[in-house]
Amino acid sequence: MTPRGPFAMVPNANARHFQLKAAQRDLIAAAGGIERAAAVCSYSKSEVGRWNNPDSPDLMELPAIFALEEETGRFDMSEVICAARGRRFADAEPAIANGSVMAAHAEAVVRMGELMTEGALAFADGKLTPAEGAQIDRAVSKLVNAAADYRKVLASARAAGGLKVVGGE
Repeated sequence: MTPRGPFAMVPNANARHFQLKAAQRDLIAAAGGIERAAAVCSYSKSEVGRWNNPDSPDLMELPAIFALEEETGRFDMSEVICAARGRRFADAEPAIANGSVMAAHAEAVVRMGELMTEGALAFADGKLTPAEGAQIDRAVSKLVNAAADYRKVLASARAAGGLKVVGGE
């Protein structure tokens, strides 16, 4: 994607452009590097390499941003874009109702099950292909994100003095 507007005149002379490029590099690194980021967002390695190159004027397209942010659980590009518009992200207030504790627990268990399934399928033939390794890595990433969310909910519950998980007096 070729930048337009003030970026088109002097691509690397603009603070916003530098911030976007830095956020792109951070997001690509968080996804596991150029090759893995290319696989996640379905763009070529050369395109992702241009996004990662600080001297290239190329910026990520929205589908790539969404795919990489979803995969990594980080919102580097969205936050920089928001800030460039004079806005900022705000985390939603953590809900610490019993349902959210149970939902976070269930999500972590489901993600662990997915990881176990991916591993069993990959190891069944005694070989681990690069594609199988990538599948397992994605499952691990989703498990890590689910565990992080679970820990946030538990921290909120502890801060609130605890919760009753099972009905009773």
